[in-house]
Amino acid sequence: MTNTPAPQSESAPQITQNSPTKVAVASLVGTAVEFYDFYIYGLAAALVLDTLFFTNKDPALAVMHSFLTFGIAFIARPIGAALFGHFGDKVGRKTTLIASLLIMGISTTLIGFLPTYQQAGIFAPVCLCILRFCQGLGLGGEWGGAALLATENAPKGKRALFAMFPQIGPPIGFITASLIFIILSKSLSNEQMMAWGWRIPFLLSIVLVGLGMYVRMSIMESNAFRSMVAKQNAVKVPLADTVRKHYKQLILSSLAAMSCFTLFFLSTVFSLQYATTQHPWQSAPLFNKIDYLFILMGAIVFMALGSPISAWLSDKIGRRPIFLIGGILTVIIGYFYGDLINCNSTTVAAIFLSFSLFVMGILWTPLAAYLPEIFPTNVRYTGAAISFSFGGILGGSLTPFTAAWLVKEYSLQGTVYVGWFLIASCLLSMLAVLLLPETHRQEIDN
Repeated sequence: MTNTPAPQSESAPQITQNSPTKVAVASLVGTAVEFYDFYIYGLAAALVLDTLFFTNKDPALAVMHSFLTFGIAFIARPIGAALFGHFGDKVGRKTTLIASLLIMGISTTLIGFLPTYQQAGIFAPVCLCILRFCQGLGLGGEWGGAALLATENAPKGKRALFAMFPQIGPPIGFITASLIFIILSKSLSNEQMMAWGWRIPFLLSIVLVGLGMYVRMSIMESNAFRSMVAKQNAVKVPLADTVRKHYKQLILSSLAAMSCFTLFFLSTVFSLQYATTQHPWQSAPLFNKIDYLFILMGAIVFMALGSPISAWLSDKIGRRPIFLIGGILTVIIGYFYGDLINCNSTTVAAIFLSFSLFVMGILWTPLAAYLPEIFPTNVRYTGAAISFSFGGILGGSLTPFTAAWLVKEYSLQGTVYVGWFLIASCLLSMLAVLLLPETHRQEIDN
């Protein structure tokens, strides 16, 4: 990577700028591809990886080990955020976004070539963990850059509206990943799926990465970044500057982001595993895997529907009120979680998941505007990416594992405790939001 040449005058960065349409497409396509890669692993962890890569005689332990590998990427994300944040704040947003996309896509594709435990023994899960770690590195750099691409190029008063586009990418990625798994499960026998069919979603990643690369190559640096270079306001080590000068914002913004991850992964990854597994107190699973994937695909649409509503409102009345409204709704979900997840009615499951993911959209969308607004331009990539990544660790890394452990230890009552776990996460996030400033009216190009 080479440093972006400094413009000759402070007015130079204002000569050209990205078109709103190009910014929207580039931020949406990139996060859709990245989160497709991320969700492919989550679905596989819930559906097939326990059997393919772990040999525990106790199926519950195999599932827990599978979910532990799922959590590895969350540990890698802050490392990726620090790494890519450094180059994003020093070299530029565009180059860094392309690099993060390549690392994520190559790692996902290589998972599709891995041998299973039966073929390679302990070597197989070790390689799986390494590639999952690399996925986390790429995603750690992706979201922060995509959020900055949207917010730094947004018209005045519309930052949350533009920040909506990278936040719509994840639902698109999830729907695509789910649809591919459904098509494969419908087209292949269980033996074919376990033998080679599970590899196809991972191998398809390279095609989607090519699409993302094509779109992002045409994007220019934002005026905010070019102006910072012109004024020579860059810092030598963005991570050190962020931790030293903005540690309070870093801690609070990480906590603010936590609950939406907890809600999402309890509503998708854990619920998919729980609802399609036969537990000792059941005569049969609540749902078969295909039916539940269809329910999730329909429900994830409501996450996307919540995004424009949340974006519009947060530009009008502020980020904090929207987070607090979403938090109250999340507490309600947590209170009824145990009853709802144990209902075998398709209608109830669809309403429960749709409402949960709609609330997720309410919480999720303002993050892409709020986190960049909290930090100045010269550490914005680093600050936003790291706080988002730590929010993911706190709210998502061990959430499916913890939920599975609660069910294993406390049986049916464990699902009630999972709901209380969600409530505790939400209350911490709401407290953090109350301690952060409102930012929707401030200028960010400083």
